[in-house]
Amino acid sequence: MKANQISDVLSIRASLPKLPVPRRWRSVLLSLSFLLMLGVGRNLLSNGRPSETDTITQSVESATLPVVITANGTVEAERSINLSPKNSGVVETLLVEEGDRVTQGQVVALMDDSNLHGELLQVQGQLAQQEANLERLIAGDRPEDIARAEAQLAEAEANLRELSSGSRSQEISQAEARLQRVRTTLEQREFNLQRYESLFSAGAISREDVEERRVDRDVAAADVREAEEALSLASAGNRDEQIAQAEARVEQQRQSVAALRSGNRSEDIDQARAQVLSAEGSMKTTEAKLQDTEIQAPFDGVINQIYAELGAFVSPSVSGGNTESSSSSSILQLSSVRNEVVVNLPEAQISRVDIGQPVVIKADAFPDETFTGQVAKIAAQATVSQNVTSFEVSLSLDLPEAEKLRVGMNVEAQFEVARLENALLVPNAAVVRGPEGEGVYVLEGDEPRFQSIQSGDTAQGQTEVISGLDGDEQVLISPPSEAEPSGGFQLPSPP
Repeated sequence: MKANQISDVLSIRASLPKLPVPRRWRSVLLSLSFLLMLGVGRNLLSNGRPSETDTITQSVESATLPVVITANGTVEAERSINLSPKNSGVVETLLVEEGDRVTQGQVVALMDDSNLHGELLQVQGQLAQQEANLERLIAGDRPEDIARAEAQLAEAEANLRELSSGSRSQEISQAEARLQRVRTTLEQREFNLQRYESLFSAGAISREDVEERRVDRDVAAADVREAEEALSLASAGNRDEQIAQAEARVEQQRQSVAALRSGNRSEDIDQARAQVLSAEGSMKTTEAKLQDTEIQAPFDGVINQIYAELGAFVSPSVSGGNTESSSSSSILQLSSVRNEVVVNLPEAQISRVDIGQPVVIKADAFPDETFTGQVAKIAAQATVSQNVTSFEVSLSLDLPEAEKLRVGMNVEAQFEVARLENALLVPNAAVVRGPEGEGVYVLEGDEPRFQSIQSGDTAQGQTEVISGLDGDEQVLISPPSEAEPSGGFQLPSPP
């Protein structure tokens, strides 16, 4: 009767339609199904009115099983960046479209560079000028420059000799003769003024005629004073300050001639070299700006999205990642061809995962396929979400099968963290926590007896028994109702 009823339940379950269930929910549904079947089985047994000694038991097994932990995650691109120009400018040409594959160094866009060409010509001219100046200093002055300086020195020396020797007698005689001449002119004009004043008093001439003669007399008087000063200077000779000034001019000219003859100073040549280097730096900066107008792909990848249109003004991006702020100042988004899987492992399990550890990956989109990979990165810092502490783990995928996995797909990663070799195993449902501690109920004859055990890892619905059992026992899968199963639920008691 019991076997028939259980068979009916299994037949009903097999006849139910199979709906696609995401992989990450399968373990939960399997556990719920087991609990449901266990409860139904006990109800069926109760309805079949079994005897007090009817129990469900299973032998302790010895087997080798892998210990696997699972984690859910998503497929992400290994690298994804937004390409922006280094300098603000206008997009002149777009050379790619969304979905195109590009290689490292490939030009994907061009910025307007019309202003930079003029700037480059300007700095090239400055460099040529500084280089010519350096060559002139290294080569030294030309002979004609030296001859010109020597001629200026001779002229300055002649002027100094003239000032030092004083005025000649001929010059004094000329000054005296000129003084005598202007005095005579003054006397004549003084006489004419007096005569015109007499005529004006008699009413023979106008006042204007008298004023004209007065002006002539004043001019002659000024000429006399000037001639007297010139004669005084010629008689006294040159002043000391004039001679000193002439001597300084001679010395300065001598130094100029000596400098031209000895060539340019090393300091001047070094300064000219520094000016050449500065001009070269300006030219290289401008050339780099021109080079930066070619937007190149930094790695092999796929163009995910284009943000800027032709003629759009784009500024350098100041934020990373695929964010709205960075997109508004970017030309396009580039992602690597190779993808990775990112999962979160609980804090209690992260110590069992190492870099390079192999991983089996299953995707909801490919329920009949498995993919392989390795642990590539483990986050150095934990994240806390809803009071759960976890670590982000990145998994690299093995090619070529992994190319099927697209960015955004949901996956389940299985980590084999240990292996139970020839271990004593009991069903998880048989392990309970009673007043005496953790253990199982062993069937002795027709009576169950609680047996304390030390449990280890669990794998595939089985619990490893480290100590407490010999291996030939029969354990109860449905322990007595007063025992608390280790799974945290209370088995239903028969009515």
